[in-house]
Amino acid sequence: MDEAHVATPQEELVKLSRVEQAQLILARLMEGGQEDDETCRALDKLTKLLNDDTEALKRDKTHEPIVDIIDDVCVDTIFGYLDMRQAEIVRGHGTLTASAFFNAAGEKGSGALPHFFFERIKRGTYDDYILAFCVAAAVFPIVPGMTSDMFLTEGFLPSLGPLMRRKWKSRKVETACLEMLNAASMNSQCREAIVKYCTEWLEEIVDQDPAELDTAVHHADAGVDIQGSIAMKRHSEAVQNLAAVILAKLRAVPSAQASTAAAGLEGTRIQPAITSIEDLSKKFTNMILTNAEHERQHSVEGLAYATIQPTVKEEVANDKQVLQNLVKILAQSPPKSPLTYGTLSIFLNLTRYQPNQSEEEKRINQLKAYTNAAGKLAAPNPLNDHSHVSTRCKAVFESNVVPVLVTHSRNGSAASLSIIISIIHALAVTTSIRGPLAQQGAVILLIAAWTALPEAEAPAKRTAAQALARILISTNPSLVFGGTRACPQTSAIRPLASIIPPDPAAETRDLLPSFETLMALTNLASTDDDTRSAIIRAAWPQIEDQLLSSNNLVSKAAVELICNLVQSPSGIELYAGSGDAASDGAARNRLNILLALADAEDEGTRSAAGGALASLTSYEPVIKSILSRERWVQVVLGLCSEDNEDLRHRGVFVVYNVVACDGETGKKAIEMVKAENGIEILKECAKKTRRPEVVEVAVTALKILLES
Repeated sequence: MDEAHVATPQEELVKLSRVEQAQLILARLMEGGQEDDETCRALDKLTKLLNDDTEALKRDKTHEPIVDIIDDVCVDTIFGYLDMRQAEIVRGHGTLTASAFFNAAGEKGSGALPHFFFERIKRGTYDDYILAFCVAAAVFPIVPGMTSDMFLTEGFLPSLGPLMRRKWKSRKVETACLEMLNAASMNSQCREAIVKYCTEWLEEIVDQDPAELDTAVHHADAGVDIQGSIAMKRHSEAVQNLAAVILAKLRAVPSAQASTAAAGLEGTRIQPAITSIEDLSKKFTNMILTNAEHERQHSVEGLAYATIQPTVKEEVANDKQVLQNLVKILAQSPPKSPLTYGTLSIFLNLTRYQPNQSEEEKRINQLKAYTNAAGKLAAPNPLNDHSHVSTRCKAVFESNVVPVLVTHSRNGSAASLSIIISIIHALAVTTSIRGPLAQQGAVILLIAAWTALPEAEAPAKRTAAQALARILISTNPSLVFGGTRACPQTSAIRPLASIIPPDPAAETRDLLPSFETLMALTNLASTDDDTRSAIIRAAWPQIEDQLLSSNNLVSKAAVELICNLVQSPSGIELYAGSGDAASDGAARNRLNILLALADAEDEGTRSAAGGALASLTSYEPVIKSILSRERWVQVVLGLCSEDNEDLRHRGVFVVYNVVACDGETGKKAIEMVKAENGIEILKECAKKTRRPEVVEVAVTALKILLES
């Protein structure tokens, strides 16, 4: 006889209602004593039930939520898994459960958090302090408004100073408290309060004098009920480092209160000694140089804030060993981790250029600076000028960071990918390193990033496309895309085409991306007909729009691109027409514009337009269309009369093409050229030139005119 099947806990759970499932899971979590993986599975099941409950309530307002069964004891249980003494993996799963609880609980959750927090603070045991601070630190990013209101409750922050200054210390309490302050310092209001109530004792922790430390003694404050390990008289190194990170945030992003205090102290003879951002940065760089793995997160996070300051940027960029250690840390950091994000932020700070400003924007910013400085005009820091940033960019590039960026770009989050793009964008400003950037995989990185990022990340996509354009302006496409590389050069066209029009979301009109992408496409269009055809298919309307740009550089770049595009059958068809009325009408309009640009004020624009006409007039349909245009002869003979050899070459080539045409078209062209004194102009052109190829074409055209 077969043995009866014994149901597993999972099978038993499925048979229960949602409320009963939640009750059973909470009972197991309260009981504790499970292995970490079992605890994580239980937390995940509760998270799913809460998330499903939230969705069900959106669909059906009469739905009975399971959150109603979560009382204070259950809340204590959930928050207990955010304790720093739990395994890291358990804390991660517990954070997700807490987030699901707040989403599902609504007003109940907003009351549960402060009740839990202040109950623990009132008890006053070290265990309760640790748990309260750990919960506040963990949920700050989840419910920042709720947590900051709790954090700013009157009397709470001033109470932390006496706790941290106790002679006999619990390092876990100190660590938990500082983790909470570290999370809270991301909020501007909380940062103001931390500056007011906590700066002094944070300074004391960082500046602790080792000579004054007694040996560890097992003793406790009389008024504190210590549960667990007995603490010692000194602040631990980890606590000092964490306090330094918080101070770095306060110094890097000065509060209004700190600025007011500094203004009030100005002129007084004695000012309180404070730890400067430079002092803190030295502490962080020393930690990075010693390569202590257990302190990497604190050192990187602190330096990420410290490098907002120009003086610190210079110090870090000029220390090759620090840069190399940062590259190693980045290479060893897991994707999507805080350590990865922090290290990338350091490199971003080192390479960030100041945004381009119009004259009007500069005047407005000067007025703001004058107002904020109480009548003193703040001059821009010279360490942020183009020269200094360029030097820092070269130092960062020489640290061999690009291959590591390429690796991280494949598995990173959208946030880290945006930072990587910004770093490459800044490095690509320096012309001399564009080729090496391409060799190290930056082009493929940028194309892949542009493709992977959603439309919601429009600024990052535009930055990626502009960085790609900068690199492709200065590199040979066959070297970038040739060989066995899996990425064809046509894959760069869509990203580039996307930034030909100016950014519609920008407050000011920046034409630099348009100019750079047109130049990059011109370089690509110099290669083969397939690429030229692909550019026309993907970007022709945008290219045509830039022909009549108010900016001469953009207009010239567009004509230069067209000069390359008309070397292909697809480009010729745009100007020759395809036989139907609409196509032929559009082709005639395009020729009108090209002839007008051949007579433009800018020499480069005339040269590019003349080159395009020299190619197009090899085809009779184009010649017939040109002959019907007013002033075409004057424009072309004007090119022949130029002082520039290249322009004369283009002019005589167009004359030769039209007068050498067979049949009635050629006869008509000859008559029109003669009527505008073309023979004398060509003779003079041949006399002035020193280039044999120009003389040869001019003489051949003259022979046709004279023999006719």
